[in-house]
Amino acid sequence: MTTWILIIGTIYLGMLAYVATRSFRSNKSAEDYLMAGSNIGVILGFLTFAATLFSTFTILGMPDFFRNNGIGAWIFLAVSDGGMIFLILWFGYHLRKKVKEKGFQGMSGLLENCYGNRLAGYVCFAGMFIFLVPYVAIQIRGIAIFLTAVFPEALPPWGWSVAIMGVMLLYSEIGGLKAIMHADAVQGLTLLVVSWIIGISCVEQFDNLKALFAEVQASNPELLSTPGPNGLFTPQFLIASFLVILCIPITQPQLAIRLVILRNLRTTHLMAVAVGIFAILVIIPTIFIGLYGAVRYPDASTSDFLSQVLLYEQPGIIAALAVVGLLAAGLSTTDSQIFAMGTELRSLLSGSEKSKLTKTKLAIVGFAVVALIFSILASDQLALLARVSFAGTSMLAPMILAAVLTHGKLGKEIIFATALALLTFLASLLGLIPTSVGPIRLDLFLLVALGAFVLISNKLRT
Repeated sequence: MTTWILIIGTIYLGMLAYVATRSFRSNKSAEDYLMAGSNIGVILGFLTFAATLFSTFTILGMPDFFRNNGIGAWIFLAVSDGGMIFLILWFGYHLRKKVKEKGFQGMSGLLENCYGNRLAGYVCFAGMFIFLVPYVAIQIRGIAIFLTAVFPEALPPWGWSVAIMGVMLLYSEIGGLKAIMHADAVQGLTLLVVSWIIGISCVEQFDNLKALFAEVQASNPELLSTPGPNGLFTPQFLIASFLVILCIPITQPQLAIRLVILRNLRTTHLMAVAVGIFAILVIIPTIFIGLYGAVRYPDASTSDFLSQVLLYEQPGIIAALAVVGLLAAGLSTTDSQIFAMGTELRSLLSGSEKSKLTKTKLAIVGFAVVALIFSILASDQLALLARVSFAGTSMLAPMILAAVLTHGKLGKEIIFATALALLTFLASLLGLIPTSVGPIRLDLFLLVALGAFVLISNKLRT
């Protein structure tokens, strides 16, 4: 396995160097560097969108989620992702229409322009920064845990985290968004192929899928129904998660940027359909892996379970592909998120393009350092941490939708209400206030209440 890792890893790093160098030479302006020239076709657009959306937590977090909580995870993610595809089609149309009218350098800058108030941009940027840091961190954390299991004597987890972040910063700072997107294309395909190979291998251990489910039924029948053995998948959790995941293309800047830079609306439609197919294909094998782990490794730690299933039970070349594929997945999402945060900051800056670009590059390094620190302190519950990140940024959705869909005057009260919702949700995560309002989950209550408030505000002003 080690030999194969060195061979495949060298090829992958060589590819990163190539795309970074090629992108550097083709970047003629800040627009090329930060927006990849805004003329992306359907194939590259689909692969970069899918790779950014489905990352380390898919192959590391979701199998463990199925192992511990059961098939309700399918409703949590796959059904919600299916709904999200329709949201991409609808939101992509309206966002591109608004961008033609107002221009686009980042969602924060667009909100500042639409609301006519700098505070709108600052609230958007702050919400994205606070809640995207955990999502970036779990990518780094997941890979570091995995690489520590593969090479226990080489580096501690924090050492792998530093190395991963260093590689990411090097090629993304050199090549910009074009380099990131071409790396995404390789990562997405690798993740899909490796997931299916390992998933099929897990099913074959029980001869067929029916036998696998029979073993799960015999060992822990609660895994095959909701709310699952830990009582996680309650109706409120699933409804809140559905709404939160629907908001991802709206509130995650790296995805919104990819909707804007696609060549035309037809490209956007084709990309959305392709992403929907990819979502189902990439999640299905994580069910097989997770349920296999529920039977064979019910009491193992996350790292022990994943290292056994993804590495030690696989042929050397497959294990090596898994290691390099996971490294690529983590790098793909990490650089996309951090680079998008730099783009968001740039949309709020004033001055010459050269000055703004320099500040943006420095900020990207700063964001990477913050995410690195958080990754060292984060827990191993990757899927739940990802959901917290999605839930936090979803509080921005009503304010963003109002800006994109409304052509009239927008009220400052929407900005203040959004800031209050973000602070309230953050306080609940820190344990300062309860996580529910009576019988209702706080995240669900805040999202619905904020949406209703924005509708009322707009209605009163029309």
